[in-house]
Parts: sequence; structure tokens; C-alpha cells
Amino acid sequence: MPRVLFGAAYYPEYHPGDLLKTDLELMAEARFSVIRVGESVWSTWEPENGRFDLDWLEPALDGAHERGIAVILGTPTYAVPPWLARQYPEIAGERGTGQRIPWGARQEMDFTHPAFLFHAERITRRVVERYADHPSVIGFQVDNEPGLHLLHNHGVFQRFVDHLRDRYGDVETLNREWGLVYWSHRLSTWADLWTPDGNAQPQYTQAWRRFQADLVTEFIAWQAGIVREYARPEQFVTTCISYERPGIADDDLTRRLDVTAGNPYYAMQDGLVLPAPADSPQHWTTHDTWALYLSADRMFSSRQEPFLVTETNAQAIGGPWANQPAYDGQWRQAAWALVSRGASMIEYWQWRTLVFGTETYWGGVLPHSGRPGRTYREIARIGTELETAGELVAGLTPDADVAMLYSTPSKWALTAQPALAKPDGGPDERSYRGIFDPFYRGAFDAGCQVRVLHAGQAVAEEPGTLAARHPVLVAAGLYVADDATLEWLEAYAAAGGHLVLGPRTAYADHEARARRQVQPAGLADAAGAWYDEFSNLSAGLPVRAPSGSPLALPADAAGTRWADGLQAEDAQVLAGYEHPHFGRWAAITTRAHGQGRVTYVGTLPNPALGEALFRWLVPDAGPWRSMPAGVTSSGATATDGRRLRFLHNWTWEPATVQVPVAVRDVLDGAGHEPGAELRLGPWDVRVLVET
Repeated sequence: MPRVLFGAAYYPEYHPGDLLKTDLELMAEARFSVIRVGESVWSTWEPENGRFDLDWLEPALDGAHERGIAVILGTPTYAVPPWLARQYPEIAGERGTGQRIPWGARQEMDFTHPAFLFHAERITRRVVERYADHPSVIGFQVDNEPGLHLLHNHGVFQRFVDHLRDRYGDVETLNREWGLVYWSHRLSTWADLWTPDGNAQPQYTQAWRRFQADLVTEFIAWQAGIVREYARPEQFVTTCISYERPGIADDDLTRRLDVTAGNPYYAMQDGLVLPAPADSPQHWTTHDTWALYLSADRMFSSRQEPFLVTETNAQAIGGPWANQPAYDGQWRQAAWALVSRGASMIEYWQWRTLVFGTETYWGGVLPHSGRPGRTYREIARIGTELETAGELVAGLTPDADVAMLYSTPSKWALTAQPALAKPDGGPDERSYRGIFDPFYRGAFDAGCQVRVLHAGQAVAEEPGTLAARHPVLVAAGLYVADDATLEWLEAYAAAGGHLVLGPRTAYADHEARARRQVQPAGLADAAGAWYDEFSNLSAGLPVRAPSGSPLALPADAAGTRWADGLQAEDAQVLAGYEHPHFGRWAAITTRAHGQGRVTYVGTLPNPALGEALFRWLVPDAGPWRSMPAGVTSSGATATDGRRLRFLHNWTWEPATVQVPVAVRDVLDGAGHEPGAELRLGPWDVRVLVET
């Protein structure tokens, strides 16, 4: 793409028609280069069964094209019209067997049902055929944020049984692989398989979650195939991903598409202040600056390439009780943060704030009054800056000081059997993120940039090749791992990589069965440390470095939520617990292995411990690492090989950064020699290119 695309979701059908020209003129003045349209209104495209109204969108596309604004056209299959729900009640999705999802929101249907698929294909073909040749259309978004529900419909369950029969062959094999001797669950025939509603067997849950994700991938790929029959060669096909949806495996899903597109929503105002609070809960919206960067790195990880942001905050996002629009400057902060991590498009949700409907208080670029205000001015500034930066900042490859393995199967398994507890003592279904996130935050706080790799992406490479490119690899919470993955991890360290293992890694096999080995299974010898006991923690445990440890720990370093009973058999103890009981065990150990090293972290580091750990793991993160408090520095490589540097001040106080190399400011053109001081105002951004 010649530049980072910039725009918003636009729904002219939701607003009076005489606003169209005004809207497009304001978009052009804000330097919009793209809008996304059409994905939410099946009942407008097809008001009655078989009666189509396809021309209403043409004025918007014509007007956009006249102003040089491109269009991404969506297919409306995620929001079924009332006539379809009324005439085909059998397409209703079921959250539990026989428990229909009531119609009245969205994504209430069983998207595998033949009746739904017939109508979904028909409307997709009619809409795409009508507009594929329009000169404004550069790409298509099929469906929208798929995977909201896990479907329990009869037909879905029967397909699941067929899937298991194909995978395992016979019930005796299934009995053995799932351990169904337990609680008298042995099957004598496939007809004995119970529905998932009351299931408590984790191996069943693991297979069920994988099957549900495969259904979503199959549906999106099917629809993408239909669109490609009409699309021009230069037009892309994608879907927009909400990464916390329960029914997706993003690496599999995006493999069938042309580009990754995702919807990162984040807490504004004090949700972006640095330093961040020690423990902020993450939801479908992120909270804290490090989590915003993680959302970008997750999108890059899907295909290991630049991505599109199809939706992100314009104003407040959520219900009327959650109104916290950005402080001045924060829209720039977030936009440039996403671009620095590989975003090739920034689209806001949405252009005009709705005056009706569920999302009345999900603020748009324009408020309810429609008058351009503070939000519009701030976003227009970003449009101008992106236009100035041009192709230099499009399609960036972000830097990576550390790689981290991400495992969707482990997330599923740790949802079924959570390792961590909530503050009230109940199970924390977000246990996987509860393990993964403290390590990511530790790297971020230490000034390191992270490349997130799906475990399958990593093991597809030769271990030595990956070790050369990513010399530090963190595997925390990699609970579900087959033998080949464990062998690959050992080989990575032997080939010269520094392998960092965290809690629950290697504990279970590919079926989520606990391994009958000393832990970490298959890696204990390489680590020189092992455990067979572990404990949840109700309070943090102070962690101290013994004499001779190279790990420099601050006074407030602590382990949280979890402690492995780690025995340092042939490893150096880097840190231990200050506690009359837990003090017998190591908190962190390290050992040379082959040409590399294995470090085991047996607890979840608090921010102080996490930052110290990564400062030891990556002692030299380059000349830009040392920044004033509240300032972050991230680097990336442009498509032409030039090096870029992004400086963000996430505070209310001005800051000054001394540049270590010669740079030119991408936005104002000013050059700066090594040693020059750059001033950043409150909530400010500087985009620099090395010269």
C-alpha cells in the first residue's frame, strides 16, 4: 500500500441522506483515505426473502471515489434479518443443547445450517457482484468479528461426532486417549457420546474447542472463496477479528485470508498512563499501555506480517456507564503505537455517533450533534501526519528483542481447568492470559520489544534458524504441547537460543493430559531443575537474588499468584523466595545447555521482578533503550530498509530525549545529530527516521 490507510466505519444508512455530502467533505478534509461500509445491514440489502435493494450504497461509493477515498465492502452475514429468523426458526444457534439464542442482538444463528448458508451465499453473491467492479472498492471484509458463540445445535454436535470418528477411528481409541475410564465415562458406541452441556472432562473440552474454531475457520474461508469469484486481482479479502472471541484460532483463520484485520479497543484517559498500575484487569478492551502494544503484536502474530486495524476507539467505547474519551494527544499516541507495530490501516469505529440502537454511546468521530469537535480535530491531525509520512511508515516490520510463544490450545485448556484463582478464590477462566501477560509486561517495562509467535509457527522453523533471529524465546503457559514441540524447544536452546520457561509450560500433552514425567516434562534435564509440587499464592512472595546471582533485583520484586516447588539440581539459582515455607525452593534458575541456555521462572513476576528479569535477559537492547520515566521507544524497519524510531511520552509532564544517532523528524523534516535533545510534550509522539 502506498501509505497507511486511514478512515472509519461509515454507515450512511443509519443517518439522514442529506448528510452524505457533508460527511464525505469532512472525511476528505481529515485526510481519510478509506471507509468501511455495508457489513451490518442484511435487512437493508434484502428487505424480504428474495427481494433485493442493492443500489442504495452507490451514492456513497461514488462520492468517496470522487474524493479519493477507497472503500472496504463488508458482507452482512453476521446480522441476520428478522424475516430469515421468522421463516427459518431452525437456523437459531444454541448456547446449550436445545437452548436457543434469542433473536434480537447479532450472531444468533447456527452458521453451519444449510438454510442459513443458502441465504448467506445468495446475499454475499448479490452484494459483491453488484459492487466488485466499482473503482472505489479495494477490498472485502467477510462477516464481522466471528466466533462469538460456541454452538450446541444438533447438527453441529453430530458433525463433532463424525469428526471424532474420523480422527480416532473407534471408541476404544477415544476411551484410551481421553481417559474415559474415569467416572465411568467409557463409551461402548459412538451413540454414547454425551453432549457438551454438562461435560467436565478436559480432553473432551479440548477437542470441542478445537472443533468450534475449525467451524469458524471453515465458514470464513467458504465465504472468502465466494467473494474471490468476483474480486479483482488487486482486491484483498479479510475478516475483522475480535481476538477474545471464544470460537477462533486466529493463526488458522487468517491463513485462508489475504491480510489480517483486527479490532483493538483500549481504555483511554488514565488507562494509558505510565507507569501503569501493578495489576489492571484485561477484558475485551485492554487496559494499560503495555496491553495496547500486546494487542498490536497479537495482530502481527496471526500471519507474521503487517495487519489492518478495522475498528478502534474514536470516542468512548462501551455502554453509557463507560464514557472516558481520550485526553488530548492520546488518539495520536494510540494510532502511532499501532503503526509502529505493523498496522497498515487505522480505521475508527465509527464515523457518526448513533442516535439509536445498542451502541448509542459508542462514540464516533462526530458526536450526536454531528458538529466536528475535539475528536474530529485530533483525528484529522493524525490523517495529515500519516499523509505526510506517506509510504515510509506503511507495512513496517516491528523490531523484536524477545520472542514469546502464544498457544491457543493452551488457552482453551486453561479455561477448562484454570490454573489461577480470582481474588474471591474462584477459578480464573483467563488463566492463560494471567500467565502470559506478566512476562509480556516485564519485557515492555524493560524497554524490550516483543515478537509474538504462535507455537506452530515457531516449530515450523529449524531451531537454529529461529535462535539466530530471536535469541531469547519465552514459553510461559505453554500447557498443551506435543512431544515434537518439547523436542524442538530443547533443540532451540542447544542451537544457541536462550529458552525461558514459565509456569505450566510442558505440563500437558496434545490431549491436555498431565504428563507422567517430572516437570517441566522433557525439559527438566536441559533446565537442570525440576518440580513435582506447585502452589497457588494468595499474596505476593518477596523474591531475592542470592550472592553471586547476576540478576539485579529491586526491593519490591515479588512472585505472584503461583509458585512451582522448583529444585535446582544442576542449575544456578538466580532468585529465591523470602518465606519460611517457600524459601526452600528456587524462584528462578538458569543453566547452560548446548550452545545456549535454559532459564526457568517458577512464578508469575510482579512488574518489578518482570522488568528486572528482562533487563538481565536482554542486557543490550540498543542505543534507544534508556528513556526518561513515562517515555517509550520502539523501532521498526520500513519496506525500503530504512530504520524508524517512535518516541511516545505517556505522561502529563514534558520530557526530553537525547538522540543517540542522527535522525530526521518524519513529520516536520527537522534533522538532529547524535546527542541532540528532543522535547516531547504531554501525550506527545515523535516519528523519526535514522539518517
